[in-house]
Amino acid sequence: MLSRLFQIFKIPDLRRKIFYILLGLLAFRVLATIPIPGVDPLRLSEFLGSSQIFGFLNIFSGGGLSNLSIAMLGVGPYITATIIMQLLTMLFPALKQMYYEEGAAGRAKFNRYSRYLTVPLAFLQSYGFLNLLASQQVVVHLSTFGLLQNVLIITTGSMILTWIGELITEQKLGNGISLIIFAGIVGGLPLIIRNAIVTFDTAQLPTYLAFIILSVLIIAGVVFVNQGERKVPVSYARRVRGTKMYGGVASYLPLKINQAGVIPIIFAISILLFPQFFGQMVAIFSPDLSVRIQDFVNQFLNNQVIYASAYFLLVVAFTYFYTSVTFDPKEISKNLQQSGGFIPGIRPGEPTGEFLSKLTNRVTLFGALFLGIIAILPNITQALTGVQILTIGGTALLIVVAVAIETVKQVDSELTLREYEGIR
Repeated sequence: MLSRLFQIFKIPDLRRKIFYILLGLLAFRVLATIPIPGVDPLRLSEFLGSSQIFGFLNIFSGGGLSNLSIAMLGVGPYITATIIMQLLTMLFPALKQMYYEEGAAGRAKFNRYSRYLTVPLAFLQSYGFLNLLASQQVVVHLSTFGLLQNVLIITTGSMILTWIGELITEQKLGNGISLIIFAGIVGGLPLIIRNAIVTFDTAQLPTYLAFIILSVLIIAGVVFVNQGERKVPVSYARRVRGTKMYGGVASYLPLKINQAGVIPIIFAISILLFPQFFGQMVAIFSPDLSVRIQDFVNQFLNNQVIYASAYFLLVVAFTYFYTSVTFDPKEISKNLQQSGGFIPGIRPGEPTGEFLSKLTNRVTLFGALFLGIIAILPNITQALTGVQILTIGGTALLIVVAVAIETVKQVDSELTLREYEGIR
């Protein structure tokens, strides 16, 4: 492992990419420490501590929300825009064709539309959120010009983070948006650990020990599920072209247990934050109604049973949704048929697509249930112990491990590719 790590820095191209990514993450951390003016730190701390949802939002903004930085929204608006665009593919055939059939150019255009949608979403969310904070006396009352100025600054901060994420993704060593969330969580871990130490009570020692054991099990489980796959045997018919014979070999098609990775967790939390976002948008028309809506949403989501159930169902649903987006059984069966491949005992073409679809649903079921159960286990711990810090830590740990695994795999694939290039 250490030899592979040293090998990264021996290759100039990889070394440049690593430093480029680190520079982008450093810029993100700097943005998360620049606060907007007129903040009451004590009222802000009380406000964030009153809602678990805002605790999650603070983690995904890299602590930017805890001091109301210009990056307080993090990449949340972009994730929301991406979810909306993905859902729109089910309603508009042109978007579906662009995303699935036009290749890299279509995906690039699709992502560009998502970035366009991010701007108004960030504007509305920042406006509503600032109005909410002003109503709670967390920030001083702003004039219309001052409010608009802060909204533009926060929107710009969110778009800069989105741009940094896209630049990191272009390095092909991991998903930039996921790495920004990863950096935000890791950046907030020292504060979480400090709070856990400060609030530590010897009477809660069994709880903390149980949480440590649970954390180890989560790490082991996430690694196991992310590495697990169902190998579908594939054979290739013999074909004669000229004087040469091709095919006649056996291979396999790997179906990963969790093809969606950490995306369902991110999507689920974004959806849970959407009612709060809706309440913020209402502030444009009626600040009082916005406050009432958000108070109702907070009371609704602070119910651990309802919150955990919704969280579990959303994680399971988004696991299936994202798997269907990234893995198309009909397209796979079509490619197999064109290359002369077939699954033994299954007719090529449509029967192969139906077989792969059913098999994918069964394999994904285990991965979806695993992610859902792991996601709500910390919530169960909080319901039993009343220690909120464990809930945030458990979800953060799940995301950190999954993102780290995916990033390491992409770095390892880059090293392997360069080894083959050296042999040639």
